[in-house]
Amino acid sequence: MVAKTKGKRKQREPFGRIRKLPSERYQAAYIGPDVRLHKASATFDTLVDARGWVAGERRRIDAGTWTAPERRQASRPATLDAYADAWLADRTLRPRTRELYRRLLDQKILPSLGGLPVAAIDPATVRQWYSGLDSAAPTRRAHAYALLRTILGGATTDGLITANPCHVRGAGSSKRVHKIKPASFAELEAIVEAIPDRYRLMVLLGAWCALRFGELAELRRRDVDLKVGKIMIRRAVTVVGGRPVVGLPKSDAGIRDVAIPPHLLPVVREHLASFAGWGKDGLLFPAVTTGGHLRESTFRKAWHKARDAAGRPDLRFHDLRHTGAVVAAQTGATLAELMSRLGHSTPAMAIRYQHAAQDRDAEIAKLLSAMVERRHV
Repeated sequence: MVAKTKGKRKQREPFGRIRKLPSERYQAAYIGPDVRLHKASATFDTLVDARGWVAGERRRIDAGTWTAPERRQASRPATLDAYADAWLADRTLRPRTRELYRRLLDQKILPSLGGLPVAAIDPATVRQWYSGLDSAAPTRRAHAYALLRTILGGATTDGLITANPCHVRGAGSSKRVHKIKPASFAELEAIVEAIPDRYRLMVLLGAWCALRFGELAELRRRDVDLKVGKIMIRRAVTVVGGRPVVGLPKSDAGIRDVAIPPHLLPVVREHLASFAGWGKDGLLFPAVTTGGHLRESTFRKAWHKARDAAGRPDLRFHDLRHTGAVVAAQTGATLAELMSRLGHSTPAMAIRYQHAAQDRDAEIAKLLSAMVERRHV
């Protein structure tokens, strides 16, 4: 008796219907809450794009905001200006990210493209717009392009256009303009000596614990555990519209516990006794005049004087994180350990903060020679 072999069964979609057409494109549809079949107004290049459209419809149903795609299409704003406003309003973003997107739209994207119908924005239009952006500000240029690409990707998913017209290779990334040279131990000591006493611990934690300014400015007494020697990063403060806004750290990985190097513990105790706010919610680095959050613009005045005195006028406060990454890496810390300490969610971000310390290459060369000499003994 010959056993029957079962053919490979096609995997069913968890929601919706997707089928591959003879044209090699994908058609997506689903049964809506009105018990009617609704199809995407356009077909998709890839299965991933088709599934993305179906997933977006499912989110609308789950959130209770669903209306038939045909009705949305009929009432959808035709211009990029209106669509971008609707796109931004629909997003759940951190306050500072929302402010950045709004600024990029108002300053870089909408003045040139806002009045155009979304369907009229083709690859040639995007290339011409991109070439007109200020090449002297590569980071802002890359951010603007990446945002436009993301918004038009949403328009593709929504069926307003059949394909994303953003095809400028490498436009969404930029080379670092500011070449970072981590502070040496001697330079760090000189900065600490030159800066006002109330800011010394901020500099030391910024370097040895690789903390961001927004994380430091929101630290409170209850976030410091001197018994086990750690700092608990749970929040960060940013300035949005001229006002401080307390929220989560930059990423989910930013929520972390950071061990304090033991040699800093006496400095932490002294700072808590002399400069921190009162009570468990007292800020570690309160503003002198108001007792509220220290503004980066206020701190920057003292920082610039101190770094100039140390002979490092190029050093930004954020660059101290690179110093922290260097010394942590030299202890033999793994990439995963560096990611945890710096609060990074991807290896790529952590790798950006690794540098060769001054004279380290010469030390490696000496060790290589020592290996050869031992073989000939």
